[in-house]
Amino acid sequence: MTTMFVDPRRFRDALSHYPSGITVITGAQGAEPVGFTCQSFYSVSMAPPLVSFSVQKTSTSYPRIRPSERFCVNVLAHDQQRISNQFARSGTDKWAGVSWHSSALGNPVLADTVMWLDCTTWAEHDAGDHLIIVGEVSEMSTPDWHKGDPLLFFQGTYRQLRHREDPR
Repeated sequence: MTTMFVDPRRFRDALSHYPSGITVITGAQGAEPVGFTCQSFYSVSMAPPLVSFSVQKTSTSYPRIRPSERFCVNVLAHDQQRISNQFARSGTDKWAGVSWHSSALGNPVLADTVMWLDCTTWAEHDAGDHLIIVGEVSEMSTPDWHKGDPLLFFQGTYRQLRHREDPR
């Protein structure tokens, strides 16, 4: 089997044509909240309820969450670009001005998100320069929490859903 060289920049540019939602993965190191912005999140299974995200092996946040074997996926709302940017930066106080409460598992749940899922780690897989984390959902936001549209990322910029008028 012959493997072609794929230029990393061209690969990234090609993938930018696929929109993604923006999440913040949160957890705790002792009593200290930890979190990072993550675009690669998806559902895996309904029975049992499993979700997954990918994180770069160079992440400085995930190694602080990993030992607890639990995390929360916070799906950001369309007006939470500031939160996305804040949690994407290293070496800053990511929690400055961020409202949150603790889940039953002790993970930070961010305020005003579209929805959240509290998880225990099911599996972790090596995948090139990333790790694939699979989590089993143990608690999630209630339907009355689900308000507003999600924050999206497409072709290197934040986007919002645009509702089409009913064609009827």
